Amino acid sequence: MHIPDGFLSPITYVPADVAAAALVWYGMRRVGFESEQIPYIAALSALGFVFMMVAIPLPGGSSAHLQGVALMALLFGPWRSFLAFTLVLTVEALIFAEGGILVLGVNILAIAFIGSFTAYAVYALLKKFAQTLAIFVATVLSVVSSSLFIATVLGIQTLLPHGDKGFFPFDLSVTVPALAIPHLIIGCVEGAVTVALYRYLYPRVAHVR
Repeated sequence: MHIPDGFLSPITYVPADVAAAALVWYGMRRVGFESEQIPYIAALSALGFVFMMVAIPLPGGSSAHLQGVALMALLFGPWRSFLAFTLVLTVEALIFAEGGILVLGVNILAIAFIGSFTAYAVYALLKKFAQTLAIFVATVLSVVSSSLFIATVLGIQTLLPHGDKGFFPFDLSVTVPALAIPHLIIGCVEGAVTVALYRYLYPRVAHVR
């Protein structure tokens, strides 16, 4: 799902970088990490790092992979998940070239921010009906919503000034199905994994949430 450099116009990625930086600043002021939470968050961040490094290339310049974002958001809240996965994405971009550096803000908004807050909001809405179903659906929609954001950002490049020649050449009719369909399948797989891990981890982390 990471976008590499060279696919987006500065008109797109500069505002995204600014927005991501502002959200990180706000998140760091809003929440903190308790000492007892740090080992669990570090372990889940490492798990998410591994998930995202195992990427399947997709047509059109992106990739598909598990994330681990929903699990973090459901266990520790969306802001801590956002900050933790912002760090993961930054390390991946700077050291492992997984996702571009100039477009890092776009990847952060898509995966860390939208992924975290979608999972948390959907779970909060559905948990009163059936918790297991809520975890599964929240995870699926987290993955799909992130992919749709990436698809939209890529697909609108042809509509922007000088974006039709020098940057991403495919429009929304290509990018949306190319990313959404594989990520719907991946989301179902991650949903099942998240349900199992949440059931195992929640009793162990409930006292430090």
